[in-house]
Amino acid sequence: MSVKIRLARHGAKKKPFYRIVVANIESPRDGRFLEVVGTYNPLPDPAEVNLKDDRIKYWISQGAEPTDTVRNLIQKQGLFSNP
Repeated sequence: MSVKIRLARHGAKKKPFYRIVVANIESPRDGRFLEVVGTYNPLPDPAEVNLKDDRIKYWISQGAEPTDTVRNLIQKQGLFSNP
């Protein structure tokens, strides 16, 4: 089972809010996931990012691959230099 750390969209039309989730690669974008490991709100300036550092480190150590967007968010938070 391949696992990705990716964004799941929530919120209203024109007001996006994202959960950062760990999900099987075969699951749909907003479908079934294994765990919520953070949130991302792009509307305020600067954008709000909340991460569960310990859980993200755990999932990456288990072989989960972050998507490009999530990798950028993680790097901007200073969690990893290059996950």
